[in-house]
Amino acid sequence: QFVESGGGLVQSGGSLRLSCEASGFTLDRKIVAWFRQAPGRGREAVSCMGRNGEIYYAPSVMGRFTISRDNRRNTVYLQMNDLKPEDTAAYTCAKPRDYGMWCQDTWIGPQNEFEAWGQGTQVTVSE
Repeated sequence: QFVESGGGLVQSGGSLRLSCEASGFTLDRKIVAWFRQAPGRGREAVSCMGRNGEIYYAPSVMGRFTISRDNRRNTVYLQMNDLKPEDTAAYTCAKPRDYGMWCQDTWIGPQNEFEAWGQGTQVTVSE
């Protein structure tokens, strides 16, 4: 299971760092992904980190968000800079159900291939 934290209320242009701590399994050399869901909208992929260093970013966050991993803390982070009101959403992390290559530099697998969704952390960006 994952536990996300670090969300909050921030003004447009501000920054936040989200954390996603895993329990019950190790994140070392595992694929981990961040997703988000805004009110009234479907869940969308934000970023993922692959087993061999692959990193994917959604076009809407490219250049502003950075995903990283700390294996000692069994935690994945999402550094979010230059936040915009359209980044307002509940952010969750998840891992794939199997050992498929569901995270590539330009592609992330479908959501139904992911499991162990956390409770999420709310990010609200004001004008």
